[in-house]
Amino acid sequence: MSELNLLTSYYNFEEDTFTVTDDMQECFNNNGYLLLRGLLSHSELNRVMDVVEDNSVIDKFAYGNKDDKDRESRLCLWNHPGNDVTGMVARCSKVAGTCAKLLSGEVYHYHTKLMMKEAKTGGSFVWHQDYGYWYRNGCLFPDMMTVFIALDKCTRENGCLQILSGSHLCGRVEHGIVGRQIGADVNRVSEISKVCEHLYVELNPGDALYFHGNVLHTSSANMSSMRRWALLCAYNKASNNPVMEHLHPYYTPLTQVANTAIMECPVPWDATGKDLVTKDRRERFVMAS
Repeated sequence: MSELNLLTSYYNFEEDTFTVTDDMQECFNNNGYLLLRGLLSHSELNRVMDVVEDNSVIDKFAYGNKDDKDRESRLCLWNHPGNDVTGMVARCSKVAGTCAKLLSGEVYHYHTKLMMKEAKTGGSFVWHQDYGYWYRNGCLFPDMMTVFIALDKCTRENGCLQILSGSHLCGRVEHGIVGRQIGADVNRVSEISKVCEHLYVELNPGDALYFHGNVLHTSSANMSSMRRWALLCAYNKASNNPVMEHLHPYYTPLTQVANTAIMECPVPWDATGKDLVTKDRRERFVMAS
């Protein structure tokens, strides 16, 4: 796998004129991702950061995910968007509406998580597909995706996302224990990496990567002095309602809001209805599957 390739194919988000074009749809269909620069404005980004930083509820529910070198990244996860600022991000047209267009149908909120990879200590994640996990949740089709929104600058030095472009077309790869995590079969990933370009997704704060649930991705440990936080909003197609109860929700109608709702929302943070997930609860479901 090359260590020199940066993801250079992207589109600039323009609030007044943005629409998912045929070219964007083709990019997503063929490569498994769409990169939008400047999805969150400076003001929107600051508002989100004001909400998630120094948040006692997030601190209470956050838990660590260790890699094989005992480095740890922390995350806080909730199943429903809610009616606060983070909920407006997950429900707004430029996030949820764009996912609906890319997946060609109604979507609902599957979960949101705040990923916190701290300077010097943030751990790595092995190669995996999100659908590699979600398949076990009773979702029959891979009609699912994630929007990775950079809150901090994401670089190779602080453990940015890495993807294998077009790997979603390979279908679901078997997942199992890889080191101390659950990841994709390493031999299969090795072969896929020979035919799918390995890209480093360097982002500025406010940029967003929309990627398909079968895209293979990984990230390295954060050995730098720069923190790397990101907000990840995941969606499932309404027609792909899970056939079994699991950690994340069945189809729940999503009420989309205008993009202006992020700044206009009168409630900075409210955990009511979000269904925050504890580490113990998550581990019970993971062990059961």
